[in-house]
Amino acid sequence: MGSVWARSAFALAAAAAALAHGAEGELSVGAGANYSTGRYGDSTPTRIWSIPFLARYETDRWTLKLTVPYLRVTSPANVIPGVGRFDESGRSRRRRAAGATTESGLGDTVASATYTAYYDDAAKRGLDLTGKVKLPTADADKGLGTGSTDESVQVDLYQTQDRFTIFADIGYTFFGHSDFVQLDNVLYYGLGFSEKLDPANSLGVSYDARQRVTPGGAPQRELTAFWNRRMDRGTRLQAYVLKGFADGSPDWGVGVSLLRGF
Repeated sequence: MGSVWARSAFALAAAAAALAHGAEGELSVGAGANYSTGRYGDSTPTRIWSIPFLARYETDRWTLKLTVPYLRVTSPANVIPGVGRFDESGRSRRRRAAGATTESGLGDTVASATYTAYYDDAAKRGLDLTGKVKLPTADADKGLGTGSTDESVQVDLYQTQDRFTIFADIGYTFFGHSDFVQLDNVLYYGLGFSEKLDPANSLGVSYDARQRVTPGGAPQRELTAFWNRRMDRGTRLQAYVLKGFADGSPDWGVGVSLLRGF
């Protein structure tokens, strides 16, 4: 565990140092609200409310993000947010009442650093590299997290033509040790497009998938429709609707977030 934390801290410190020596950036802070419901292959539905607190710092080349959510989860004992249903015959030591119970508290903190490695202004084509760390700030005894520190690496490609942008990403998550559930490293990917309606508004659709995380779990398959609005003085509003197509995903979900620039 110590080496994982050391690598995570070093990566974030390196990104912060690069920002400190770069051009002046824009800081944004905000919050959101998300709701999802699904059975995850179980007979009892799981309902998740999430209120994420968000921070973002952006320059020409770097973007740093921090998300700290508050969760309220109503679920069976064999469902964990972000993981889905898992096989209780594994290493789980969680003991909860039969059926669904409700728990609430701080969720896992996610920090990421994205670097624009390539961008052709004439062709409107770019490539971003992202490193992400999930820190186990959620109470795993309550079923709000896995208790593991996880790291992800991701590559994003995008191409803009007139008002349309096509984008794709592929990444890999390295899961840390959990005392509650066996976690397997997984590949994930996404593909989508967006259309700029006017200088302030855009609409888009994305399809995202992930391999199963646990031996008794299921893969994720999700389709998301989203709307972005950039207001005056750096204020950004985003809303989305999600539909799941696999037992590893919620049946459906909705959410909204607001970021204010300084």
